[in-house]
Amino acid sequence: MKIFNLILFFAVSFFGNIKENNNSFTAAELERFNEQVTEVKAIINTKSNYNTKIAFFVDMKIKSGKNRFFVYDLVNEKIIDQGVVAHGSGSETKIKGELKFSNEPNSNSTSLGRYSIGKSYNGMFGKSYRLSGLDQTNNNALKRAIVLHPYSAVPEEEQDYYISNSHGCPMVSENFFKRLEKIIDNSKSNIILNVYY
Repeated sequence: MKIFNLILFFAVSFFGNIKENNNSFTAAELERFNEQVTEVKAIINTKSNYNTKIAFFVDMKIKSGKNRFFVYDLVNEKIIDQGVVAHGSGSETKIKGELKFSNEPNSNSTSLGRYSIGKSYNGMFGKSYRLSGLDQTNNNALKRAIVLHPYSAVPEEEQDYYISNSHGCPMVSENFFKRLEKIIDNSKSNIILNVYY
């Protein structure tokens, strides 16, 4: 009986958080998400300069008109916010919903991998955050000027059709950016943003 209760506890705490936040993850999306959370936690546990309470995740397999940018509470193990995010125009293929990725300058593509969210600056889209790539797949992020920024054409709510593309930056709606901004600016250590496929 103790084993059954233990399994039930883990199942409810593990899967209950997703339902609690009204996410409609498929089984494959949930499995990918949980794998990414485990990997980010491992990095955070080995390096003390990252925020241990919050991490951001972007699942590029989810259609661009749907929520695929997730703010995750690492302590309570639940998604606390989510929003729509654009991918790079260079990531488009001839097949809708299938993307390709590149770390090359001028590719206009999204780069997969983990980023450290750095200092903000004011650029052509207003306040933006510099992103430093932590992996071989995104280590040109600073050189490519890949940043987290708002854009007025990104919708606030989910929609059934694809949204506008960026030049490789994770580009979000203005209101979602304001919510992210509060989290980033109140963090004493760098937050990890993990973009995966």
